[in-house]
Amino acid sequence: MENSVKTTRSPDRRLSVAPMMDWTDRFDRAFLRCMTQHTLLYTEMVVTGAILFGKRERFLDYDAQEQPLALQLGGSVPDELARCARIAEDWGYREVNLNVGCPSDRVSAGRFGACLMAEPGLVADCVKAMRDATSLPVTVKHRIGIDDLDSYELLTQFVSQVAGSGCETFVVHARKAWLTGLSPKENREIPPLRHDVVHQLKRDFPHLEIILNGGLRSIDACLEHFPAVDGCMIGRAAYETPYVLATADRDIFGDDHPIRDRFEVIEAYRPYIAEKLAEGVPLSRMTRHILELFHGQPGGRLWRRHLSQNAHLPRAGLAVVDEALDIARRAFAAREEKMASAEGQGGDLS
Repeated sequence: MENSVKTTRSPDRRLSVAPMMDWTDRFDRAFLRCMTQHTLLYTEMVVTGAILFGKRERFLDYDAQEQPLALQLGGSVPDELARCARIAEDWGYREVNLNVGCPSDRVSAGRFGACLMAEPGLVADCVKAMRDATSLPVTVKHRIGIDDLDSYELLTQFVSQVAGSGCETFVVHARKAWLTGLSPKENREIPPLRHDVVHQLKRDFPHLEIILNGGLRSIDACLEHFPAVDGCMIGRAAYETPYVLATADRDIFGDDHPIRDRFEVIEAYRPYIAEKLAEGVPLSRMTRHILELFHGQPGGRLWRRHLSQNAHLPRAGLAVVDEALDIARRAFAAREEKMASAEGQGGDLS
């Protein structure tokens, strides 16, 4: 396993990136680390069976640079979750998180995810089993309600019962979830955001750490919620517009290290790409995560197109990334030249 020295110190959760299936794999996390050193990162959700009965290295291995890193588990059998929590500690993870928020049919059929909000007693048993098995912090990510079980009273009962089993940190997606009739994508968009509910939860449970998730698209948006909550978790913005994380260390954590521009981010990621290519990892496994780095910037579409059309080709290597970077640089230079020309003529760019 490629991990760091084992530690049980609780991570700083003022800012985190949500666990997202098909996105927050080890290649994405290494990329995000080129912009932020302090933001807590999560694995994709890993079901207990994959760890206990599958090739666990595939799901658990990571590089030391990805720390601080938390493992999100999907499951509802206390003993299995406890065994996985012990393995997570051995692997060097900083936190174990239980998924009680995913509303997909497949997840619900496995009796984990958001459907567990209807069974707070079972969630409490799962948390207690994990707490007894590991010294790592055990956290829960959940919704503000499901289906018709969406009253604030039921939410507080859920939090109170689970907290009683030893959970001190709750990551709350500020939307309810419909378990039938809406896709996971629709469940991220259609139910209204209720940040106010999460704020109220913190007021009612001041002794607990409450992390807000849902609809947070920028660092500035996160800052608006302090000190009403203890931390914020960014989701889709981390892959749709990943450069939003570039100022996280300064604005959230007070670390004044130099902020890399987009070109410097790729230069920092480049050695990692080279290392993984040498291990036989296809280039596209990494470039899929950097497609939107230049989102909204000069050359952004050309950058994305070049990578999309070439990274999947046989024997594609670093030259593909370098070519895309050169395309973006030329677009930036053309923009700068146009701006300088307009300024010199006393005109504008409209």
